[in-house]
Amino acid sequence: MPPSLSDRHPEVVAGELVADLVPPPHFGSVSLDSYVPDPNYPGQGAAVASARAFLAAGVAPQRRRWLRKAAPAEFRPGIYFDGGFGVGKTHLLASVWHLAETPKAYGTFVEYTHLVGALGFNGTVEALSDRTLVCIDEFELDDPGDTVLMSSLLMALTERGVRLAATSNTLPDALGEGRFAADDFLREIQGLSAHFDVIRIDGVDYRHRGVPVAPQPWGEDAVVRAVQTRPGATLDDFDRVCRHLATIHPSKYSKLVAGIPLVGLTGVHQLTAQDVALRLVVLIDRLYDQDVPVAASGESVGQIFAPEMLKGGYRKKYFRALSRLAALADLANDQA
Repeated sequence: MPPSLSDRHPEVVAGELVADLVPPPHFGSVSLDSYVPDPNYPGQGAAVASARAFLAAGVAPQRRRWLRKAAPAEFRPGIYFDGGFGVGKTHLLASVWHLAETPKAYGTFVEYTHLVGALGFNGTVEALSDRTLVCIDEFELDDPGDTVLMSSLLMALTERGVRLAATSNTLPDALGEGRFAADDFLREIQGLSAHFDVIRIDGVDYRHRGVPVAPQPWGEDAVVRAVQTRPGATLDDFDRVCRHLATIHPSKYSKLVAGIPLVGLTGVHQLTAQDVALRLVVLIDRLYDQDVPVAASGESVGQIFAPEMLKGGYRKKYFRALSRLAALADLANDQA
């Protein structure tokens, strides 16, 4: 029998959490030069220029604020990339991280909140206070408690001279309508808002320029054959995986899928339970981070979230997940 995701029980010790704060493999070698702006959206090229200016303004910060060179009057220690999914915000964020002076940290919002849970607030501040740059991908605005926690953490870090970079998501149909993602971000991080330059990026999802949003599902036999021909590939019933995810903290999902060359899922169907869907979103993000193809049978992966979910408060997460899952399904088709 092929191995199963549901039989994996990853463990992460506290010390590894800090060491693992680096860009995932998908963004392990990106650069500002490799970002290809869409000429139809000038803001993308402007975002690259802003990223370069941000780096130049604080190119060699010292570990103690009173030792570093005075920054220009207009310099702000934080930069926030605002835009819809698929416009390259994470690419830019990781590129900034690669060019920054060490030591530095890169992680998702949930990874930092888990770090606070493991080390405590003061322990986390101490662990990150020597970083020249802390990058936060997928900043979440839908959990008031965690948002206030992160606001306090980032404020403590800026007081120690740490620079910040972050991304979040705006729905494509909301662009130009008040920029609610940027407005929400600046409001929710309260006193930190003055520390951030907001870089707005318009555009369409680069993953799906000219290709279908979601490929046709595989037959179950085809999924099984694909898994059997890829050593280390996993095969799971969709519902069993969803149940298994409930037993693992989302911060461990990266370890859960580490080293897997292909994930095979059978019996995929539309989800109606919000908690199950949100855990699946995190799993999809971590699969995408590590470029793990997904071969799935059952219903189309493009229909995996119920229509009412795509209209609710978590819609930004669901749309991003659909975009990424379709890309991973395309990758599986390309490798078939």
